Amino acid sequence: MSDGAAQQRVAVRVEQIGPEAAGQRIDNYLITQLKGVPKSRVYRILRRGEVRVNRGRVSADYRLQAGDAVRIPPLRVNVAPTPVTNSPLPARLARSILYEDDRLLVLNKPSGVAAHGGSGIALGAIEALRAARPEAPYLELVHRLDRETSGCLMVAKRRSLLRELHAQLRAHAIDKRYLLLVQGRWQGGDRRVDLALSRDLVRGGERVVRVAADGQESATRFTPLEPFAGATLLQARPLSGRTHQIRVHAAASGHPIAGDSKYGDPAFNAALRERGLRRLFLHASELRLELPGGAPLRVAAPLDPELERLLDELRRADAV
Repeated sequence: MSDGAAQQRVAVRVEQIGPEAAGQRIDNYLITQLKGVPKSRVYRILRRGEVRVNRGRVSADYRLQAGDAVRIPPLRVNVAPTPVTNSPLPARLARSILYEDDRLLVLNKPSGVAAHGGSGIALGAIEALRAARPEAPYLELVHRLDRETSGCLMVAKRRSLLRELHAQLRAHAIDKRYLLLVQGRWQGGDRRVDLALSRDLVRGGERVVRVAADGQESATRFTPLEPFAGATLLQARPLSGRTHQIRVHAAASGHPIAGDSKYGDPAFNAALRERGLRRLFLHASELRLELPGGAPLRVAAPLDPELERLLDELRRADAV
């Protein structure tokens, strides 16, 4: 238990499942309900049958149905002092909203901000957004962005929309576009990179993704937008949703992304650091999707000023 944290015993309770939670896996439901309880503990109480649905045992992959009665056993949870009180992040994210209606919110997530807390990160974008809107009954991430990646991040305000958008993501029906600056002159024009990826490699105590014949099928379409001396601005459209996919596919193609400390080229990164780049040059610039009911939606996120300044400097250097 961390310094300043306290333990609180939560009494047994029975939750009635409404339509917004219907279709959700029981393990994911419990993780959202039991804040402060480690995931390992959640899976343990499921395995032991301490969680009951309609008085019966269920496995972790059971999908809830409207009307289910879920018995949650008494547990001790860690209650840590909230990191939100003095954080500027909730106000910063409130100014970063690109689109909002009664079901969906799209943020322009800053680089360096995790999508969610955990693994030593006390406060992520979703926690800060919830802190900024304590009256909101439901706010859940639709997808993730790497901590270093900026740009469009979708947040569902209703469980029904979350299910619909997850179905669209599984069907690759949501068009996600990224801007990235890579090393060297991109060859081959608009082209698709198909390389299977695996997450089973640990390097320096950190898990990394690698190209592997026995990995998960992964594909990214890259389109060159603007060449520079020693670099190229690209658009990337991931055709699958693997961890670090764009970063690994770019590096494996011989064109690592600028500022990528994990998969990039140290000399290239150092040269651009001298020009003011202090982050990964990967930005989720655009989303195109169809809202339930058939209305098309396009949301665009402007590049951060730091990235715009670097592009302007590269253009000026080319013009000399």
